[in-house]
Amino acid sequence: MAVAQMYPRDQRKAMDRILNACARPTLAEKAQYAFARGGQEITGPSIRLAETIAQGWGHLQYGMRELSNVGGASEVEAYCWDLESNVRKSIQFTVSHVRNTKKGSYALTDSRDIYENVANNGARRVRACILAIVPGDVVEAAEQACEQTLRAKVDISPERIAKLLEAFAAFGVDKEAIEKKIQRRMDSILPAQVVSLGRIYNSLRDGMSKPHEWFDVATEAPKVPEDVANLNDLAKAAAEKRAKA
Repeated sequence: MAVAQMYPRDQRKAMDRILNACARPTLAEKAQYAFARGGQEITGPSIRLAETIAQGWGHLQYGMRELSNVGGASEVEAYCWDLESNVRKSIQFTVSHVRNTKKGSYALTDSRDIYENVANNGARRVRACILAIVPGDVVEAAEQACEQTLRAKVDISPERIAKLLEAFAAFGVDKEAIEKKIQRRMDSILPAQVVSLGRIYNSLRDGMSKPHEWFDVATEAPKVPEDVANLNDLAKAAAEKRAKA
């Protein structure tokens, strides 16, 4: 803290570092997420962009730490501390050692699985802490710079579209569902739509939203195997026969 106060940040240089980082297409693609609220698409800075802003702004300590791990749950604190101004933001939360899937929930016992679960939940809180410390106009400028980078260098080549489809397939979203949302075939997709889909993917990847909030994802009931169906019919017929006897 003493060093940070002796050598305060040069805000112009810090801003230049942030904007230069936002000129990189690889960062710009991951810089924003989107989520649906009231039928509208709301966007915001992603975890990756928040970390980049914190690094460029300087004199910040941020992260998370586990306070306790008992009873199948972890008590965790996310924080961001401006060493120059001595302003600190922290969020405490509880993460159950449970993984939720479409087939139900199950307890996590492997230490690596527990660590990843805590880290995934904590990353969003760390992002919130960073954004609470860094001035809002700095964050807005970074978002605008990333937007300009994307629109100038967005890739709509067949290879890029194939990678996009592959990425969404991991969340159970197929080509048909995407085309239904954008109201056109993938081979005629517009650059702005690629940017929008990129934000949605970032949101899904970071756990900010679910596929069904964006796409008409069919949830078909599992088909009963033919042999099981036959066994059920036989059992039903036997029960009816006993009832008549």
